[in-house]
Amino acid sequence: MGTHVIKMPDIGEGIAQVELVEWFVKVGDLVSEDQVVADVMTDKATVDIPSPVAGRVLALGGQPGEVMAVGSELIRIEVEGAGNLREDAAPAPAVAAEAPA
Repeated sequence: MGTHVIKMPDIGEGIAQVELVEWFVKVGDLVSEDQVVADVMTDKATVDIPSPVAGRVLALGGQPGEVMAVGSELIRIEVEGAGNLREDAAPAPAVAAEAPA
């Protein structure tokens, strides 16, 4: 088993960041290739983000409403085979609620 990291894709038109609108999966879910895992919003449109691989969701890279940079880690999926993540790479940052001030 390996880990496949899906990064926020370049939506085009010089977009550098997007807002994460909604997750359609949660940690532990099985996903299939081309299944939509999230919706993101640019200044002009809401865009579906599909998974390029099949596997089990290991981690989500953000919360709805969060602004994410193109190229940032969106989701980690456990896949059959090697995946695209080296074994010595740092783990994904945990998504945690902010502590009250």
